[in-house]
Amino acid sequence: MKQELAAACKSLHLGYVMEAYEDIPFNDRSEYLLGVLQAELRGREISRIRKLMTKARFPQMKTLEGYDFGAVTFPAHCSRELLTDLVFLERKENVLMLGKVGTGKTHLATALGVEACRRGHEVRFFRVHDLVATLQEKYQAGTLNRFLRELQRAELLILDEMGFVPFHKDGAELLFHVISECYEQRSVIVTSNLEFGQWNTVFGDARLTAALVDRLVHHAHVLAFTGESYRLQHALSGVK
Repeated sequence: MKQELAAACKSLHLGYVMEAYEDIPFNDRSEYLLGVLQAELRGREISRIRKLMTKARFPQMKTLEGYDFGAVTFPAHCSRELLTDLVFLERKENVLMLGKVGTGKTHLATALGVEACRRGHEVRFFRVHDLVATLQEKYQAGTLNRFLRELQRAELLILDEMGFVPFHKDGAELLFHVISECYEQRSVIVTSNLEFGQWNTVFGDARLTAALVDRLVHHAHVLAFTGESYRLQHALSGVK
């Protein structure tokens, strides 16, 4: 009987019924059938979220639980709730996180991405220098358009550590193209330890930098991160 049940589930593409059907409490057949179907739906949802997390390629798993917003200064038109409820994502708005190294920018950006995955949104996470290197590699291999189409499926693009490494002109132009394609179509989160006025040192072209910042800032929430590095504080206090 169990083999026949497994075969029927496989034929009907019910991948999670066999894991749960023996443990479902019930008082009548309708309640049991509902329990079985709910178990299947839960399994599919968990699997979908797991796949979204894998595709996002977060370097570490971070969540919003327990995050200290004390170092974050919000602009007048933004709030903690607007951020954590992902209202900006629904509106296709950007979030720019500026501040010193180690003040929690990457943690918050990752946590927002994880929350977006939990809610069923496609996310892609990149260290900016890694993305630029990938864009150049794909361009030289003739597979850039395929890669760009993959990026366009994401509803949220997270670009971490803008400003750590200067770009070659070709890399800067490719990154500009990616960000331009996102304009008013999907949300972008950028973390940077540089103020906008210093971005020209990374892109090396004043006109390109101005156009890039213009597209990012329009429909954006600019968050300022202040205070000392969390990692430095923990190291000095002996916290691991």
